[in-house]
Amino acid sequence: MKVLLIDPPFYRLIGFYNRYFPLGLVSVGTVLRKAGHEVVVYDADINDNACAMDYTRLPEHYRRYLASFQEENHPVWQEVRRTIQQYRPDVVGISIWTTYAASAFHVAGISKSVNPACPVIMGGPHATVKAEEVLSICPDVDYVVRGEGEATAVELVQAIADCRRDLNPQSAIHNLQVEAIPGLSFRADGVIKHNPARERIRNLDELPVPDRRLLKNEAIYSSEDMGLVMTGRGCPFSCAFCVTETRQVRYRSIEHVLAEVRAVQAAYGTTQFSFKDDSFTVNKKRVAEFCAALMRENLRIGWECNTRVDLVNEQMLRDMKQAGCNSIKVGIESGSEAELARMNKGITLEQARRAAALLRKVGTHWTGYFLMGTPGESLKDIYRTLDFMYEIRPDFASIGVYEPFPGTAMFEEGLRRGLVKLDMSGQDFLEMLPNDYYKADARRQVDTIDPAVFASLQAEMKRRFHAYNKGVGRLLKRAKSRAGLYWTQPALLWADFRKYLSWAGKME
Repeated sequence: MKVLLIDPPFYRLIGFYNRYFPLGLVSVGTVLRKAGHEVVVYDADINDNACAMDYTRLPEHYRRYLASFQEENHPVWQEVRRTIQQYRPDVVGISIWTTYAASAFHVAGISKSVNPACPVIMGGPHATVKAEEVLSICPDVDYVVRGEGEATAVELVQAIADCRRDLNPQSAIHNLQVEAIPGLSFRADGVIKHNPARERIRNLDELPVPDRRLLKNEAIYSSEDMGLVMTGRGCPFSCAFCVTETRQVRYRSIEHVLAEVRAVQAAYGTTQFSFKDDSFTVNKKRVAEFCAALMRENLRIGWECNTRVDLVNEQMLRDMKQAGCNSIKVGIESGSEAELARMNKGITLEQARRAAALLRKVGTHWTGYFLMGTPGESLKDIYRTLDFMYEIRPDFASIGVYEPFPGTAMFEEGLRRGLVKLDMSGQDFLEMLPNDYYKADARRQVDTIDPAVFASLQAEMKRRFHAYNKGVGRLLKRAKSRAGLYWTQPALLWADFRKYLSWAGKME
């Protein structure tokens, strides 16, 4: 079977940089190819001509995104259509996240207009929590894969292949027997059905290393883009704003991870990697073993990861730095203890202070992520967050405005407060700005602050965070953290400089 897996365009439609490759699709594609299918992963969101990078300003460009759906001759949508026509797939798979759901639905529509008989499968975080809604509002989607998609995709594509051998391809899609495939949602006799959930993959080493050669535009990615690696899946924490499919953390063996690092190094010359586990330092013993293995193997790579303020200590940070860790991203979220409690973050401001002091002491570049506009947050809470950012002084500070994602505890809180609606229509996705999805009233972010006051406060926070980040010392520390990368790959220095110009010049 010829399978085309598509990551829908989003950042590209509004001129923003989009880092890395679609790891989830490549992972699914790799197991499909191993099962004997011909697979291409088409990243329709890769942008080799981007001009914007200030992601705090991203929502200000969303109207361009919505307008693209009305432009039949838009070059990106023409490219999507042309790619499907040229590849002539037997099956199309599309990833969907809540923020770019409209784009995913639009891609499904294009696929059906090219070949109505070609089954369209949708999977990803939004599909997992909103399978019923996806099948209800988008007739162009035939199947929804919930949860981890590798095994479900293989079984479904094989069922389609078997059915096509026995039936006319035009009717095969309506005669599939898929009731026995766990983790699958579909329509049957006009009714939406949801098969039981699939058990999580217990041994992640059973999955092959994601084969980046499946990418249609492989040559466009930088070496750093190819360095995206997941060493484990799952998160044991229960942050109210986050969708996590499982609290059980499962890890790949260290040797399995290192085999991927070696393969990516050999194929793309990658020296900077991003280990994108939800919280890389959950298992302190494993972190120590991983760092020791990196040094023992003398791989000489730089790398970054995500963690929490309650999951670091000085010895760990020193081991990580010695093993090549040059950047750590940390969720601080708020400077208000009450707000942290509402978020169910499970940390304290004092833990954040200690972690910030340790990171400064060790000298590792770190980014602090902050959040505003959650249900119940007060004006004082937001200003406490700003004050706390100045107090702990991250090397880079990112401020985001809360968006109500289905499947989270905070979404349920929004429902109780009348801030959120349970479902969206297809027309809603095409007409509402992505940051307003599922809001009961797009003008009302929180129920504790007047909308006009909140809009002014939001602009102020973004302006002050941006001004903070433009400090010369912070910029120099960022450049210093990547000095080894620039030495081995000078082209990335120019690429980073271009990104800096686009980021710094867009906001006063």
